Amino acid sequence: MSKATPATRVLDRAGVAYALHRYEYEPAPGRIGLQAAERLGVDPGQVFKTLMVLVDGQPFCAVLPSDREASLKQLARAAGGKAAQMMVPAAAERLTGYRIGGVSPLGQRKVTPVIIEAAALALDQIFVNGGQRGLQIRLAPRDLMTTLGAQSAVFT
Repeated sequence: MSKATPATRVLDRAGVAYALHRYEYEPAPGRIGLQAAERLGVDPGQVFKTLMVLVDGQPFCAVLPSDREASLKQLARAAGGKAAQMMVPAAAERLTGYRIGGVSPLGQRKVTPVIIEAAALALDQIFVNGGQRGLQIRLAPRDLMTTLGAQSAVFT
């Protein structure tokens, strides 16, 4: 596994403090974030998953706790749209440059607007995917928001 990814390079350039955490990844659709929490021995509410969605046909990146489900209706509203749907995996991989199971909100091939579930702001540190399967980045949620130019909203 590489030590540097596009995600870590973005954080390095921004001067953001972070820690890398590796774990044994096993494909489990719908459980990637939960699996990471289990393997790292942390609360699933601290491990945030990355979902690529389309809001009124435009790509968005949604970051939310792994133990919650996104309300697509609330997410669309938060993005200023009317309707949201999950992006098909192949399209998400092309857009981000990452493989499913390793999609990070950081360092994506094409920059898209990012919405982070407001629950992140109540935590000192969160985990997000580091851009590879089996790699998580631990950092302060406000640093993540600032680096991404993200907005926060309640959508779970």
